[in-house]
Amino acid sequence: MSLNLAVVLRESARRHPHRTAIIADEHRMSWSELDAAADRLAEGLRRQGLRTGDAVALQLPNVPQFAVAWFGILKAGLVAVPMNVLFKESEVAYILADSAARALLTWQGCAEAAAKGAAEAGVDSVFVLGEGPGHPFGELLAHAPDDPDGVLAPCDPGDVAAVVYTAGTTGRPKGAELTHFQLFMNADTPGRVFGIRSDDVVLVALPLFHVFALSSQLDVCTRFGATMTLVPRFEPGRVLEVMERDQVTVFEGVPTMYVALLEHPDRTTRDLRALRVGVSGGAPLPAEVLDSVERALGLVVLEGYGLSETASTTTFNISAEERRVYSVGKPIYGVDLQIRDPEGHRLPRGRDHVGEIVVRGVNVMRGYRGRPEATAEALVDGWFHTGDLGYLDEDGFLFVVGRTSDLIIRGGYNVYPREVEDVLYTHPAVRDAAVIGVPDRRLGQEVHAVVALRPGSTADEHELISYVRERVASYKYPRSVEFREELPVGASGKILKRAL
Repeated sequence: MSLNLAVVLRESARRHPHRTAIIADEHRMSWSELDAAADRLAEGLRRQGLRTGDAVALQLPNVPQFAVAWFGILKAGLVAVPMNVLFKESEVAYILADSAARALLTWQGCAEAAAKGAAEAGVDSVFVLGEGPGHPFGELLAHAPDDPDGVLAPCDPGDVAAVVYTAGTTGRPKGAELTHFQLFMNADTPGRVFGIRSDDVVLVALPLFHVFALSSQLDVCTRFGATMTLVPRFEPGRVLEVMERDQVTVFEGVPTMYVALLEHPDRTTRDLRALRVGVSGGAPLPAEVLDSVERALGLVVLEGYGLSETASTTTFNISAEERRVYSVGKPIYGVDLQIRDPEGHRLPRGRDHVGEIVVRGVNVMRGYRGRPEATAEALVDGWFHTGDLGYLDEDGFLFVVGRTSDLIIRGGYNVYPREVEDVLYTHPAVRDAAVIGVPDRRLGQEVHAVVALRPGSTADEHELISYVRERVASYKYPRSVEFREELPVGASGKILKRAL
């Protein structure tokens, strides 16, 4: 049996060859054009000497070339490694080395850092969209495949299609291995549950390198032939303009996006009557925000829940009629979910029985790339331990109430405190450092650092913030720094973050 996820593109190109697949401002690309471009890129990668199973890192913003590269990598039988365009040199080097990537497709906005990171990781094949050090991206599109039917490498359904990196709760980011079958099911099932239509226009402002947009938008839209209109960077005024211009019917975003749209003055002047439904994920949507958005925009917002390790969707509210407001819905087809106490015992339903959310099903990753111990810790008897806390109501709807870890979710982005702390510790004036999340109305959480300086050393808040900002992605650096003589520690000497 063979299943290559890229078959969803081939089938949409066959069914709707001339229908618009992608809108990028004035540029439009049909399904047949996208399919042909992906074939050419697959051929280009093959001519670079890449072979089945090799990993290729993909570091592009929301531009048509992302879709071309994503499906081209899959068509060639390679493994895609989506990567944040905000990553700095050390972060690029880490992901490339950890994933064993043999090539990097990047763009001019981060080409300098990408090239340095690639050199550090020993990756010679760097292709740049636009200007920058490396080979022109267009080189990969120079040759059409010999086969008139295009390229579609045979893959086993259980073969790894993508490695999606997630900031875990311990150690450095880990790569979740997602198979062709898992990604196909997480496009097909949520699309059916959600009721996506081929005449829908879906606004894609979520970054495509994130599993939410990658799986729940790019793959879902391609599976069902819906049009995607791409916005490279979320700016509420611009998004409202595109919604009106392209008559967007579906908007998917994280809570901070809804807040920004709600508060923008252009909201009342734009014609948004085509909108039929909104989807929220990435972080819990505050009840006040959900109610305000539905009143202001005149649409239903359906919440869902998922993680990189579950190929995106795990639970979902399927419709206005069947949803449970303020919940993240029920498990989708093929997924089982339980709430367990710290000893691993299953808890009964009810809001008084909060425990860890554990998941089993077709959507759960194969494992963490190259990390058997981390895989064994996260996957126990086939159940994935999410590290999230929640409860099931009497009807089986899931409510997420928090996290078991100190992971910070800032505007839908995961910030792992240790990464920031490690940078702070390299500053010559810093003796001890702890990074925590503090409540923020707009972003959900904001990054806050608590620091103790070395005796005789000096540093101010601006200096430390600037120091970290130069060394990590822009969403990770602390926006505030608190100075203390000592940080609280336990008997073992470990800093007690809860005391902060």
